[in-house]
Amino acid sequence: MAKRPLRRLPPLHDKLDIAKSREAGQLAARVLSMLTPHVQAGVSTEHLDKLCHDFIVDELKCIPANIGYHGFPKTVCTSVNEVVCHGIPAAKEILKDGDIVNVDVALIKDGWFGDTSRMYTVGNVPAKAKKLVDTTYEAMVAGIRAVKPGATLGDVGHAIQTVAHRDGFSVVRDYCGHGIGQIYHDEPQVLHYGYPGQGMTLQEGMIFTIEPMLNMGKHDTKELDDGWTVITKDKSLSAQWEHMVVVTATGYEVLTTWPDGTGTYPAP
Repeated sequence: MAKRPLRRLPPLHDKLDIAKSREAGQLAARVLSMLTPHVQAGVSTEHLDKLCHDFIVDELKCIPANIGYHGFPKTVCTSVNEVVCHGIPAAKEILKDGDIVNVDVALIKDGWFGDTSRMYTVGNVPAKAKKLVDTTYEAMVAGIRAVKPGATLGDVGHAIQTVAHRDGFSVVRDYCGHGIGQIYHDEPQVLHYGYPGQGMTLQEGMIFTIEPMLNMGKHDTKELDDGWTVITKDKSLSAQWEHMVVVTATGYEVLTTWPDGTGTYPAP
């Protein structure tokens, strides 16, 4: 849920800060792990939202970060098929066989934000849609693996863009990753496209999300009248994955590791 702009120097976090950020991030990842068996045909996105809300509040004893954020009404964003991001869960939105859906969750633990998303496939998904989902994950991993002190945000964006374009997909340009810690959306702004060597130089202690959105068609997007839901302008399918990372002395650490493992996907 990154809508831009800001503009200040990104904070550099110490070991204690990073530990708190890691705890929040891993709790957010637990929400998506819990949700996995419930993402099935015939289930409403509002039901998924309630499951996430109750798990965050009752099980994890955390605060749902999205409720009321700039007026957002729900706990998670559920973005189905052509929805790029910020989809609002609804009782009338029923998942069906062949759907792809991104669920984006954010929570607050002791004043620190955890923010992550993953794609789910519902039933028998067409091969091209599955390819979009898989390539988007690969693109995110490529961006993460470009993170190290002395690298630039352009290096990260270029790594993502290279994977996306290799498979004929476009990279959404209207939304980006973001710094995160005790502020939900902070600097730096992490574009998912770019040129090697350009942009801000990464430093140890920076914490930010990498969350590329790839479209099957063109990169153009359109915000609906609800002021939140963003769709592809050409109604093509869209996919997104999101991890939080911290720049370490030698590279990076993923702060939102999946408690259930990465399955058939390579670990970042």
